Amino acid sequence: MSTLPSPLAASDLTAQIDLSHLNIESTADLDGVSSFLGQPRAKKSLEFGIAMRGSGYNLYVMGDSGTGRQSLVSKYVRGLAESQQAPSEWAYINNFESPREPSALEVPAGRGDVLKEQIQQLVNDLMDTFPSAFENPTYQRKRTMIDREFNQKYDMAIKLVERFANEKEVAVVADGGSVMLLPVIDGKALDDTEFAQLPEQVRSEFQSRINDIEEYLNEQVLELPTWRRKSSEKLRQLNLETVQQAIRPLIKELEVKNQSQLSILRYIREVKNHLPQQIVDLFAEESMMDTRTDQDRRAALEGWLKPNLMTQHEINDGAPVIYEMLPTYQNLFGRIEYATQQGIPITNYQLIRPGSLLRANGGYLILDAEKLLIEPYAWDALKLALKTKELKMESPYADASLMHAVTLSPESIRLNVKVVLLGSRDIYYQLQEWDPEFMELFRVPVDFDSFIPSNRDNIDNLILRIKDYGETKGFKPLTKAALERLIEYSLREAEHQKRLSAQVAKVFKVFAEADYISRHKEARFIEASHVTEALEAADYRNSRIADQMLQEIEEGTILIDTDGQRVGCVNGLTVMEIGESCFGSPARITATVHVGGKGVVDIEREVELGQSIHSKGVMILSGFLGHEFGRQFPLTLSSHIAMEQSYGYIDGDSATVAEYCSLLSAITQAPVNQHLAITGSMNQLGEVQAIGGVNEKIEGFFKLCQLRGLNGRQGVIIPADNQKHLMLHQSVIDAVEAGQFHIYSVRHVYQALALLMDREPGEVSDKGEFPESSLNGQAQTALKKLFELYQETEEGE
Repeated sequence: MSTLPSPLAASDLTAQIDLSHLNIESTADLDGVSSFLGQPRAKKSLEFGIAMRGSGYNLYVMGDSGTGRQSLVSKYVRGLAESQQAPSEWAYINNFESPREPSALEVPAGRGDVLKEQIQQLVNDLMDTFPSAFENPTYQRKRTMIDREFNQKYDMAIKLVERFANEKEVAVVADGGSVMLLPVIDGKALDDTEFAQLPEQVRSEFQSRINDIEEYLNEQVLELPTWRRKSSEKLRQLNLETVQQAIRPLIKELEVKNQSQLSILRYIREVKNHLPQQIVDLFAEESMMDTRTDQDRRAALEGWLKPNLMTQHEINDGAPVIYEMLPTYQNLFGRIEYATQQGIPITNYQLIRPGSLLRANGGYLILDAEKLLIEPYAWDALKLALKTKELKMESPYADASLMHAVTLSPESIRLNVKVVLLGSRDIYYQLQEWDPEFMELFRVPVDFDSFIPSNRDNIDNLILRIKDYGETKGFKPLTKAALERLIEYSLREAEHQKRLSAQVAKVFKVFAEADYISRHKEARFIEASHVTEALEAADYRNSRIADQMLQEIEEGTILIDTDGQRVGCVNGLTVMEIGESCFGSPARITATVHVGGKGVVDIEREVELGQSIHSKGVMILSGFLGHEFGRQFPLTLSSHIAMEQSYGYIDGDSATVAEYCSLLSAITQAPVNQHLAITGSMNQLGEVQAIGGVNEKIEGFFKLCQLRGLNGRQGVIIPADNQKHLMLHQSVIDAVEAGQFHIYSVRHVYQALALLMDREPGEVSDKGEFPESSLNGQAQTALKKLFELYQETEEGE
């Protein structure tokens, strides 16, 4: 095993993007439309889930935000939906028998507006027909006959009473339906004043006569209410017959126009049965209190007859695709609105408003899972609707302001919709674990990868997506060099030389900012320099904390050496992510060793700042230490390892190699080169493992060295497996190419020790011993000495 690896070449530090196969000046010269960018697994799952019919085959699309899940899924679904048959339209109509329970009406696509126009024409015809129909001579003659028949019976009864009264010298005066009895003396009818002046005996005699006459009157007019009722019934029947005769041709015309639509014919039949009475109430009832105008009557008819169209589809529009951005219960299932009449909230079927679930009926509904789950009642109600395949529009909670209002209970609508949920993997697995109904209803997972292989097809497709996005937003075209810079940025975001980031939204963001810079400079195209400037501007906006930490290191507030040597002290590398800011920063890792039996103590863990993965790393290096040196004698030492000037929680195992190197330096008292920083995880066999954030870590130490002045010796040690993740800033590449900065990749901790201490670690012999002159031999001697001192201490006690 070579213990002194050579530094990486500048060409190893980034991917080389070559778009020479594109014979273009800018994206304006590109032809074609972007398709699904990579994601073959997600695409196949999406194709299956959309094509698969049957209950429960709804989709859950998962992956990182910014990967274009919503736009890709929407575009694919819309393209498929355009070729499908447009679904039926739905309307709510008046339930004439029970107005509080509006009926649902299903009509073919494109017929809803036609039906509304037909009903509107019916209303217009009714307004033209009535009340003129009640002024027809035939109607007036029949009505007169009904009134005459009642009046004749009434007059006959009054004449009999008059004859009887005349015999008793009492006059009968009939006035406006009331009858008065007046005493007659000497042929003259007396009024109340004159009657009061008569002698008591005369008055009593007349009063007796009047009582007799009243009894006789009551006998004669006993059947007057019956006469009145029969007369009213005849008049009502006449009105109904008149209305029926007048509307018969109007209804017949409607039936002929809709003779192939059974649902509409049923509705027309209900209208035919109930419309005459409504017309009579509106136009035939005569009352002094009736102040309704023709406008009021028209509004009443429209509110009573016109269907409330919930959904509308053109025949050639295909199936609907609805993306509900805010999936509240009401936005999903619809709502019932209220109007106020004399301070009282009222409603009717015309005030029912559809939700996105109904508007997507017969098609596809796309929802954000996280937003859906935080809305009260929405998730459970959606599951129930999908299980029963029925849409029931009702409020799950009472509105205090409508406590005493009359509400509606609309008829359920048959539901046929495929739901596509967009969410994170965490939500998917949580629902899978905690909601047994979830897997019954969402059987198709569509998993978007976080990375896309950077082959030519995917790069060309990404370029087309960038072009399409720019044309949609009205951005300037990109030059070939600018495209190369954007692709480099995508590789950097993916932290891999062979993978593009699936989060194309970040690329679009840089594109937009580069367009702004290009316009500000009045350039014809977006050049590579504009993209670089946009990236640097974004980095500057987000780098306040990083610059502040760098300044504190430079001022000596945070102790970091970039030159010289120190015992038990190693420059580790950390990465911090705060909002959109992600940056690397060096951190001093120290170790001390003394006689004792506590073993390797992780100070961060002892003070409860070290998290589980970091503590695991310290235990692993303890295991490796024992494996290397504890086979000849027990390891008895007390050592403390700490990340200096760290005041927050620490997690991750990327400092394990640095901690082991500082520990071995403390054991051997061999100094560590401070011009190098190191990052890497390790296993119990000493093999160095890859870590995350390698680019930011390298650049963090480089900025510090650059600030203090590059001396040609400074550099960073990284795991060899991280070499493929390198997508470094051009300033680092230039410094490496000039020999001012170095990056080493190592596969074993011994290679790291050789670089940090300029010493050969040495290899163990068959007897389990290292060469005395080697670093490991010196460590073995020191550890044996600590063991002997510890034994002497124990014996002394």
